[in-house]
Amino acid sequence: MISVQDRKLALWNVKVAYIAFIIGTFCGLLQVFVRNDSLELPKWLDYYQILTAHGVLLALIFTTFFIFAFLIAGMSKTLGSFGPKVSRTAWLGLIVTTIGTVMATVMIISGKASVLYTFYAPLKASGWFYVGLALFVIGTWLTSFALMGHYVAWKKRNKGQFSPLFAFMTMATLLLWIIACLGVVATVVFQYIPWSFGWVDTINVELSRSLFWYFGHPLVYFWLLPAYIAWYTVIPKIVGTDVFSDSLARFSFILFILFSFPVGFHHQLTEPGIESFWKFLQVILTFMVVIPTLMTAFSMFATFEISGRKKGGTGLFGWFRKLPWKDIRFTSIFIAMLFFIPGGATGIINASFQLNELVHNTLWVVGHFHITVGTPVAMTFMGVTFWLIPYLTGRQFPKHMQKLAFIQVISWAVGMTLMSTAQHLLGLLGAPRRTAYAGYNGNESALDWFQGLLSNHVTMAVGGTILFLSAILMVYIVANLMFVAPKAEKESELVEFPIANSDTSHTAKYLENWGIWVGVALALIVLAYAVPLADMIQHAPPGSRGFITW
Repeated sequence: MISVQDRKLALWNVKVAYIAFIIGTFCGLLQVFVRNDSLELPKWLDYYQILTAHGVLLALIFTTFFIFAFLIAGMSKTLGSFGPKVSRTAWLGLIVTTIGTVMATVMIISGKASVLYTFYAPLKASGWFYVGLALFVIGTWLTSFALMGHYVAWKKRNKGQFSPLFAFMTMATLLLWIIACLGVVATVVFQYIPWSFGWVDTINVELSRSLFWYFGHPLVYFWLLPAYIAWYTVIPKIVGTDVFSDSLARFSFILFILFSFPVGFHHQLTEPGIESFWKFLQVILTFMVVIPTLMTAFSMFATFEISGRKKGGTGLFGWFRKLPWKDIRFTSIFIAMLFFIPGGATGIINASFQLNELVHNTLWVVGHFHITVGTPVAMTFMGVTFWLIPYLTGRQFPKHMQKLAFIQVISWAVGMTLMSTAQHLLGLLGAPRRTAYAGYNGNESALDWFQGLLSNHVTMAVGGTILFLSAILMVYIVANLMFVAPKAEKESELVEFPIANSDTSHTAKYLENWGIWVGVALALIVLAYAVPLADMIQHAPPGSRGFITW
C-alpha cells in the first residue's frame, strides 16, 4: 500500500471528480429532454447554462481530477512515497484547481457564463469565469510539477535505469498537458480576462479560437493517454501476462507527444482567416496520430492472445474464450476499447478536409465526442475506479458490488450506443448542434430528420435516461467502496494496484531522452503555427466587442 498521505491526496481528487460527474450527467439528462421538447426549464435556468455545465463538468473537471488521482496513486506505487515538498505542492495544486473549478461552476450556474465548453469569442462571460479557468490550469500545473519532481528525484537515485513504464507514461501525459495548456493560458490571460473586465474594448476572435484549439485537440489525448496507461500497464496484469513490448509502449506515447499539438486547425476548416495550406498541413499531421493508435490496438490484442493461449486457448480464436470475462476490471475496459473503433473511424471523417464540410457543426460531432471521450475514456476510468478506490481505502470489493458494476457498465454501453447512434444519424441528415429544441418553422425537410427509427430525439432521450441511471449507479458504487464496504482484515483481502511487469532489456535509451522529443514537438509546433498566428496578429481585423445572448 502507498503512504496514508498519498492515499488521501488521490482520494480527494476522486471525490471531486465524481461530484462533477453526477452534476454533469444530470445536466446532460436535462438537455436530451429539452431537445425532445418534453421539458420546459424554469425561467432562471436555460438550455445553454446546462449545456455549458455539462461540457465543462464532464469533459474538463471530471476527467482532470480523476486523471490526477490515478497518476498520483500510480507514481507513489511505482516510484515510492512522495517527499514533503512533492506532497505540499500536490496538495496546493489540488486546492487551487478546486477553487478555480468552484469559481467557474458558480459563474455558469448563476447564468453569467453560458458560453459553452469551448467559450468562443465574441460570446462574453463574466471575467470571474475566465479567472476560474486560469486558476484551474495553474492548479493542475502545480500538481504536474510535483509529480515531475518526484520522477526527477527517482531518476537521480537510480542513474542509468529505465523508469517504470507507468512513470514514463505519466511523464509523457504531463508534458503533453503542460505544453497544450500554453495556448489556452495565453488566450485566457492576455485576451479574455482583459476583454471581459473591460480593460480593452475588443478581442481578436480568430486568434482566440486558434489558441483554444491549439489546446483543445491535445486535450483529447490528455484524456486518452491515462486510459492507455491502464490498457498498457494494468490490463496485462489482470489477464495474467506481461507488457507485450516495453519499447512499443514507450514509443507510442512519444508519438502522441509529437503529433498531438500541430493539428488544431482541423477544428477550424470552415473558418476564414486561415490559409488553406496551413489547414491542409495540420490535417496531414492529424492523420499521423493514427499510427500510435494502431500500435496500441496491435499491442492490446497481442496481449489478449498471449494470455488466452497460456490458459489453453486453441484454434484461431480459442484464446478469446479464455479471457477473464467475469472480472469487471477487464470486461469494462475491453468494452471501452471496442467503442474506440467506431470513435476513431468517425474522427477520421471529422478531420478530413472535404468530409468535414458535411458534418461540421452538426449533431454528428456531438455523437463522435460521446463515443470517444464518453465511452472509451469514461468507461476505462470506471473500470479503474472499481479497484482504485478499494486500493486507496483499504476496503474490499464485495461480490454484490461487482454484480452492480457489471449492470452499470452494460447500461452505460447501451445508453451510449442509443444516444450516440441517434446523434450520428441526425448529424448526417443535417440536424445542428449547440441548439436547443426548435420546430424549424414547420419545414418538412427539417422535420423529416427526426422521423427515423434511430434518427429521432426520442432515441436520444431514451439513451440519455439510461446513461443517467447508470451514472447514479456508478456514484452509488463509488460511495459504497469509499465509505461502506467492509475493511480488508487480512492481507489476502486487500485489493492490489495491478501493474504488469515490463521487460526493458530491448528498450533503446533514447526513448527516455525527453530533451529530444520535447525539442521535436516544439519544432513541429513552430512549423505548423508560427506563420499563421503571426499573420493573425500582424493583419488582425478591427476586433469584436463582446456579446451576451442569454
